[in-house]
Amino acid sequence: MIGSERRLVRDASFDITRKLFRISWLYVLLLSALAGVGYVALYSAAGGAPEPYAARHMLRFGFGLVLMVCIAMIDIRFIQRMSWLAWFGGVVLLVLVLKVGNVGKGAQRWLELGGMQWQPSELMKLALVLALASWFHRASWERMGNPLFLVPPILAVLVPVGLILKQPNLGTAVIAAVVGGTVFLGAGLRWWKVALIAGALIVAAPIGYNHLRDYQRARIDTFLNPESDPLGAGYNIIQSKIALGSGGVWGKGFLQGTQGHLNFLPEKQTDFIFTMLAEEFGLVGGLAVIGLLACIIIGGMLIALRCRHQYGRLVALGITMNFFMYVFVNIAMVMGAIPVGGVPLPLVSHGGSAMIMVMIGMGVLMSVHVHRDVEFDDRSRDL
Repeated sequence: MIGSERRLVRDASFDITRKLFRISWLYVLLLSALAGVGYVALYSAAGGAPEPYAARHMLRFGFGLVLMVCIAMIDIRFIQRMSWLAWFGGVVLLVLVLKVGNVGKGAQRWLELGGMQWQPSELMKLALVLALASWFHRASWERMGNPLFLVPPILAVLVPVGLILKQPNLGTAVIAAVVGGTVFLGAGLRWWKVALIAGALIVAAPIGYNHLRDYQRARIDTFLNPESDPLGAGYNIIQSKIALGSGGVWGKGFLQGTQGHLNFLPEKQTDFIFTMLAEEFGLVGGLAVIGLLACIIIGGMLIALRCRHQYGRLVALGITMNFFMYVFVNIAMVMGAIPVGGVPLPLVSHGGSAMIMVMIGMGVLMSVHVHRDVEFDDRSRDL
């Protein structure tokens, strides 16, 4: 009996060691480098001090890194079995935030937990990816062409998107819809159906505009003509463009940015942190950060391509698209390419809950990589 227990312990230790070796430590290094960029930017945002942003940023990243490795050890088949449970839990949290959530800046998006404010919508995006991947796991090409088969996953997207819109949080709702649509495409949704949906959205855009909140319409109007209200609604984007342009090719130097340090640049530690980086390190520094972000996105796509099972491929695709949407929306926003919205730059902007949620997603992505060759039970639903 004792020998048998020792053998079990030895086998478990071997399994953990084997999984640790299968982790893509190069990918972990890329994430750590991006968090390091965040430390530098937040150190500057605080006027050259580790508090109150930079030190906490690295502590949270350290915790998130440990959490990511722990999640990577979890068998992806167990995560698949829990996928719809996670989706239902996310919906419950979204309903809860509408009832008892904290209100800030005109929106009700946060729940207070453990001394931190959490956005259930961020958790819901990950849960949505897991649920959709579980539904489309083993789905045949013929089944993907059946409209009735697509009704449950469409509802799985519309329910959380609708709840997020009620907070209201248009930016996150759009990202959730795009991420969900990406999983549909990855699963084999016909392109003509995608074109049909896109056409319907374009036609419905004017109607949707009339149902937006006043501040949301103001953001769109300001995006189209920011100079119409330079000291009001257009102030943020105008100051952001000034900071981007003033950095030039090589930048003004670390801690030498004027727009950020003289408080002309709004929300420099969160939404507009890329602008502050570009002012101090110039076009070269901005492109270097974009290059690092691109390497992380490409790495996520490679994990999806190397995975041998459909569930893992769709999960990796959805998580990578979510990360990409964070990056695209934040950088395009500060450049004035899209309307301003409260979307942080992942692993760079200040924010505890956003950091932890990104690292949880990366943990699931790494679990896909570690368990890329596993075979799912043949008794699983064969679609």
